[in-house]
Amino acid sequence: MRSDISGFYKLPVERRLRILRERAGLSKSDIKTLAHNSALLHETADMMIENVVGTIQLPIGIATHFKINGVDKFVPMAIEESSVVAAASYAAKLARPEGFKASSDEPLMIGQIQLKSIKNMEKAKKDIVRRFEELKSIANGRESVLVKLGGGLKGIELRELDTDRGKMLIVHLLIDVRDAMGANAVNTYCEEIAPYLEELTGGKSVLKIISNLAARRIVRARAVWKKNDLGKETIDRILDAYAFAKADPYRAATHNKGVMNAIDAVMIATCNDWRAAEAGAHAYAALNGYKPLTAYEKNKNGDLAGKIELPLAVGLVGGATRMHPVAQVALKILDVNSARDLAEVVACVGLANNFAALRAMVKEGIRQGHMKLHATNIAHMAGAKEEEIALVAKRLVEEGNISYSRARQAVKQVRYDIRKKKIKKLIRSVRQRVQHKTERKN
Repeated sequence: MRSDISGFYKLPVERRLRILRERAGLSKSDIKTLAHNSALLHETADMMIENVVGTIQLPIGIATHFKINGVDKFVPMAIEESSVVAAASYAAKLARPEGFKASSDEPLMIGQIQLKSIKNMEKAKKDIVRRFEELKSIANGRESVLVKLGGGLKGIELRELDTDRGKMLIVHLLIDVRDAMGANAVNTYCEEIAPYLEELTGGKSVLKIISNLAARRIVRARAVWKKNDLGKETIDRILDAYAFAKADPYRAATHNKGVMNAIDAVMIATCNDWRAAEAGAHAYAALNGYKPLTAYEKNKNGDLAGKIELPLAVGLVGGATRMHPVAQVALKILDVNSARDLAEVVACVGLANNFAALRAMVKEGIRQGHMKLHATNIAHMAGAKEEEIALVAKRLVEEGNISYSRARQAVKQVRYDIRKKKIKKLIRSVRQRVQHKTERKN
């Protein structure tokens, strides 16, 4: 399968779906799920959340040109913001032929058990460490399916906190959740273990819950963008922009938002918990003062080398990922075999979008790229129909005046031009027929 398709954005939707079916091995049913509005029935939605009254749709786009660890990938992204899919595709195209390299840790999630009112903190910590194998046996015995798959409780960490509510002992359960995001499994482990810890320490458990700072589940990705493609000045400006983000949390917040634009879009397309991804990413960025999730430098050849590192808890099994038909098609398009594979794709897309945003800002400016795509939306809002939309959007971009009021005027002008062309064409056709008849008489 090749994901480097030139001009994919120029094709009609039907043609894009045909290409996707051919290259990603989708079935007619998969295409129907993507192409029609019946993907999430009310009956299914009503099982997912409470008080259901309807559903909402987001556009799903395909980021092309991605090569990750030597394998070409189509990446489905669900997002309402224009330019994100295009930016990811463009960055992936510039990164070829090598593409992206990615790696990930084992899928270890952290469950936290909060213990307070412990009289002898040091003894409590020693007792927990001494009895860990016993606790592990008890906990894993309740989650036999996960253990058979190679998961389960793997380790324990102890953290003593001195708070304004007194000293607390926080017990971290390190749980391998395999191909799940892990929230349900981790929360179950915490609730099962808490009574034993209370008995062992003489303390009282309060919270027993997963941590969304999945610091044991880190994903890393890197790519190189050639000096010949970018130019030395552009690379220097990107490095200046990165230095700005490293030094200033106000800039770093927006820098990281650009990363999460892409990450959230893939998470939503696969029905993964994008809120957990956001919380974990930003908490990780703030561990040593709020910093960028990506980093850039020149390599020995003068090319731009970029990398990303962040915690990502994603899943292929359980929850909405298994219930939502579009999520299932999205995973089929991605062709991933494990949660780690999916996390690595997600990280690569995050790096790609961040690079594309930096490049746009230091060259033409972020607004220009956004507004070119936004012009189509403005044209539609102003009442342009079918063939009129592209003509109106083109006029707005060329004038540099992408506003609703100007679009309304442009719609009238374009319609006048179209009518004028049709009339000219009709007159020319009539003249040709008259000329043809005259020639036949003569």
